[in-house]
Order: sequence, then C-alpha cells, then structure tokens
Amino acid sequence: MTEFAFSEILPVSGDSTPYRLLTTEGVSTFEANGNRFLQVEPEVLTTLTATAMRDIAHLLRPGHLQQLRNILDDPEASSNDYFVALELLKNANIAAGGVLPSCQDTGTAIIKGKKGQFVVVNGGHDEEHLARGVFDTYQTSNLRYSQMAPLTMWDEVNTASNLPAEIKISAIDGDAYKFMFMAKGGGSANKSYLFQETKALLNPEEPHGVPRQEPPLHRHLRVPAVPPRDRHRRHVGRVRRRDGEARVDPLPRRPAQAGLTHGPRLP
Repeated sequence: MTEFAFSEILPVSGDSTPYRLLTTEGVSTFEANGNRFLQVEPEVLTTLTATAMRDIAHLLRPGHLQQLRNILDDPEASSNDYFVALELLKNANIAAGGVLPSCQDTGTAIIKGKKGQFVVVNGGHDEEHLARGVFDTYQTSNLRYSQMAPLTMWDEVNTASNLPAEIKISAIDGDAYKFMFMAKGGGSANKSYLFQETKALLNPEEPHGVPRQEPPLHRHLRVPAVPPRDRHRRHVGRVRRRDGEARVDPLPRRPAQAGLTHGPRLP
C-alpha cells in the first residue's frame, strides 16, 4: 500500500538570501492566550510587494553577480564564456540604474505567501494589498504591462496595470509571514494551446508523444510569444490596441547608454 507523503509547493531548502530592512513601522507583536502574535498593517504588504517587484526587474542577487564575475576570472573560460558573462554584467549594471529593466519582458507577477497561524493582518484582504503593490510598481516604473483581459469571445484589451497577479497564500505553523515573489516572462498568455490526442501516441518509438505526421497547419498559426511592437518611445498611459501594450513613461535612451560602445537596444 502506498504511504502518504506530503511536499510543500515551492519548498525552500536553506535560505542564503541577503535581506535588507525596509521598515519597522506597521509591524508589532502582542500576547494572547499564551501565544505571541505578529500584527501587520496592510500597507506593509503593499510596500513589501512594490519593492520586491521592482527589485526583480532591476537587480540581481550578489551571489548571481559573483558567479558571473567568477567566469571572468576563470583561466579555463572560453572567449565565448567571457563575452556572455561580460555582456550580462553590463546589462546588470544598466538595469541597476533603475531606468531600464534587465529584460524587456517584465512578466506576470506571481506571489506565493506562507502565513503563520499566529499572524494577523489588520482588516484582512491580504491578496488585495499584495496586488496593490504590484499595481504601484508597474504604474511608476518603465515596466511592460503583460496582462490581457477578454472583453468578448473575440476581443481583448491590455489591463494597463499588469494585473491580475497570480497570488496564492498557504496557512502554516508559526508567527512568520513568508513570501516568494516572481516575475514570469515568456509570453505564454498568448502562446499556450492544447492538443487533445489519443494514448496511442505514448509509445517507446515516440517518447515525447509527437506524431510522425505533420499536424494541420492551422495548429501552428499562432501569434508570437512576445507581441509585435514598434521601436519608438511609448508614452504615459497610452494603451496600444494594435499590439496590446501600454507604457507608463517615455523610455529615455541616452543617459542609460552613455559611455557604452555597443549600448543595449530598446525593445
């Protein structure tokens, strides 16, 4: 008989992340029924989320940067290794300026929260306050809106806020509120599709379940993973219905690229 086994979603084994203190305001503790409770004001969740989503778009962790530096110091690294590592470090340096993100596809905001049983958020509605943090960051930064909302069976429009976000909160033991913030890119919202085939495709000769015959052409008539766009500046608050994009600010070119022989090209 199979024994029960449980595994958390997105388990974390050993956390070596360097953290920085954002604020001590809005966070307190109190005692009740022999237990210590953590009390959090909702604005703290918003501030934490807004900061995290902005950091994701512009900063790499010190450990990641050190790995790239190690390639430059490695005598066995090839010229291609050296070139790739150097370009990634240049890109990280530009993104750290807070104007241009490290990648033009700034992605769907995904938040995984693990809320201890002794954590109290005044007023509740945790997901709303977390979503507000996503909204604030994408409204005040040069980050691309990636979310499309269906209006009818045939029409959709950019939400112009990068909402809705994917937010999941689990109940755990303890008096801590833990979060994992992610920005999922790749354009999957307009690239996903499902082929319903038969079990006959699953055989040793076709291990990936791909039929030998070419599927109908119409199956592959899909839009690109990243919507088409022009290479000119996009202005405050304007949603481009033609390609489903919106920007909150004109993208400055010269300051971020000054001094670079081969500066990065804007998407």
